[in-house]
Amino acid sequence: MSTKTDKIDRLAELTAVTDTSAGAGLWVEAWRRLKASKMAVIGACIIGVFVVVAIVGPWVAPYSPTAQLWRGEVLANQNVFVGPRAENWLGLDHLARDEFSRLLVGARQTLLVGIVATLLGFTVGALIGGASGAALVLGGKAGRRIDTAVMRVIDMMLALPSLLLAVSVAAVLGQSLTTVMIAVGVVQIPIFARLLRGAMLAQGGSDYVLAAQALGVRKRRIALGHVLPNSLSPVIVQATLSLATAIIEAAALSYLGLGNPDAAEPEWGVMLAQAQDYFDSAPMLAVYPALGIIITALGFTLLGEAMREALDPKLRS
Repeated sequence: MSTKTDKIDRLAELTAVTDTSAGAGLWVEAWRRLKASKMAVIGACIIGVFVVVAIVGPWVAPYSPTAQLWRGEVLANQNVFVGPRAENWLGLDHLARDEFSRLLVGARQTLLVGIVATLLGFTVGALIGGASGAALVLGGKAGRRIDTAVMRVIDMMLALPSLLLAVSVAAVLGQSLTTVMIAVGVVQIPIFARLLRGAMLAQGGSDYVLAAQALGVRKRRIALGHVLPNSLSPVIVQATLSLATAIIEAAALSYLGLGNPDAAEPEWGVMLAQAQDYFDSAPMLAVYPALGIIITALGFTLLGEAMREALDPKLRS
């Protein structure tokens, strides 16, 4: 847990760093470095391809992802499968459905789950972290008590392995696609909460805060009108990294049977779970969705890490 919190706290500290070299602000300099980063370019390209596939996949898929058009050619119980061929670029699955079409259509659901879960974690986590940070910045015994109580709960959530927490939430709520989104979103809440709270604390000692206090500006206005907006930059970076985690954890929940109860609807985690029974006879049925998950998560991770390095003066080359 200490490693996880250390990374979050370090990212929060970046919001208090300013860089005025060559007359450029922090974000201008970070954007210049980001464009020159090969890691960022590769990550952005992967994400771009994934988003395009998720958007246009259902329209460009050559067949319906649920249509069993070649039932006479596939005998899963006898380990008879159809591999890649002209009319089926990636072959057929265990129910004689076109694997390429299912992979294309499944990208949309995978992206939807990742985005909704991240937005849920971001929204609730920002509300909690913003309230805790504002209470501490406003000062007073009441503010410190509120911050202490909230942060102890957040630390307990961070101490739990993320997948274990997601599985626990999903088991309580029951099997559904909405459950996966909520479970993965709950895992993201303490990360965003601690990150925003730490960023607000880092901003609390900035010159503009001291100047506002000297001018007699109310603490509430300083905390919510100035400190909070200026503390969002590391949270945006974390959202990119969290998308990668959300996609992996959503696939894991689907693999464990906690995802969409309609197994006919394509989703990469569900496809991976269905393929495990036929791994000896048709291993590629598991390889295709697994590669999709890995490459997509890699894209978001590369871009997020590049953004973090662009903001971190200690990591500048």
